[in-house]
Amino acid sequence: MTLMSDSNTHDRTVLRHVGIGVMVLLAAAFPIDILADSSLSSQPIKVDYSGKQGQILVVMIPNEVGTTRMRGTFLGRSVSFFQDTRAEVQNGFVGLLGIDLQDEPGIHELTVDVETGERDETVTYRVEVLKEDFHVERLTLPKSKVDLDKKSLARWKREQAQVKKLLENESLAKLWERGFVEPVAGKRTGIFGSVRIMNGQPRNPHNGEDIGAPLGTEVVSTNDGIVRLTVDHIFSGKGIFVDHGLGLFSMYFHLSEVLVKEGDHVKAGAIIGRVGATGRATGPHLHWGVKLNGARVNPYALLDLPFKGRVQSATPIPVTDSGSGVGSPEP
Repeated sequence: MTLMSDSNTHDRTVLRHVGIGVMVLLAAAFPIDILADSSLSSQPIKVDYSGKQGQILVVMIPNEVGTTRMRGTFLGRSVSFFQDTRAEVQNGFVGLLGIDLQDEPGIHELTVDVETGERDETVTYRVEVLKEDFHVERLTLPKSKVDLDKKSLARWKREQAQVKKLLENESLAKLWERGFVEPVAGKRTGIFGSVRIMNGQPRNPHNGEDIGAPLGTEVVSTNDGIVRLTVDHIFSGKGIFVDHGLGLFSMYFHLSEVLVKEGDHVKAGAIIGRVGATGRATGPHLHWGVKLNGARVNPYALLDLPFKGRVQSATPIPVTDSGSGVGSPEP
C-alpha cells in the first residue's frame, strides 16, 4: 500500500509503465475491495436454466391472461411450447429445450415470442450450457465397415438428404402423452456422445444410445406418435423414424424387421420392430436416437422428464458378449 499512498511524489510516466503490474498484485491480495469496479465484475451472471450438452431442459412459463401462443429461439433453433394441464403448473406453457451434444459451453439466450389477443412481446432467458465429459471409444473394424467407396458415399449423401428433409418438417401438434418408455431393455454398448476413434481416425460423435439385446427382441415406440419414415440405409440399416410432434423425433436403427409402415399412428409401448444387426453393425443391438428441434440429445433424457404416468423402463434382458454390438458411425 506504500506505493499507492506515495504516488503523488513519483513520476506519473513511470507509474503508467508499472501500473498494470501493480494492479495485478493488488487485485491478487485484495480481490474485491481494492479496485472500484472489481465488485461488479466479480458478480456471477444470473442464469435461468442450466444443463449439460445432450440434456433436455424443461422451460415453464406462467400462462398470462389472453396468451394464445409461445415460440422460442435458441442458438438458431426453434423451441415449441405447449399448454401443460398439470395442476402444479396451473395450465402454464412448457417448452422442451434440447441442448445439442456439440453446443458451445457458455451462457446463451433463449428468446420467447409471446402472442396475446391484445399485444405481442418477447421475453429472454439466460441458459448456461455446461460441458459434458464424453467418453472416448477406440474401435478397430474391417476397413469395409469404416471407409466408403465412391458409389457408397453417393448413396450415403442421398440418405442424409432424405433424413434432413424429414427432420425439418415439424408437426404443429403435440402427439405424445405422459411417460416415455425405453424401447428395449438390454445392455448399453454404445454411449451417447462418445468420441469414436475408428481404426485410428476420429469420427463424428455417437449421437444415440446402442442397446445390446438378442436378435429378434421386440422394439417398442418410446411414446405416441406417427411413423414418418422407414428406411434401409447403408449405415443405420433398417430403421424407423417416429414423429412425436413439436419437433421431437425418435429413431430406431439396425432392426432385423420393421413392423410398421409410414403413416401409422403408434402408442407408447407399441411394438414397431425387432432388434437386428442390419446396416454397418458388429452385432445385434438397437441404436436409439432422438432429435429435438434439430438438437441431438441423449434419448435417456426423455425418461427423466417430469411427465410420468407409465412404466419408464422394462426389466433388463441379460446380454451375452455375442449379443452386443455397435454401429459404424457416419463419415
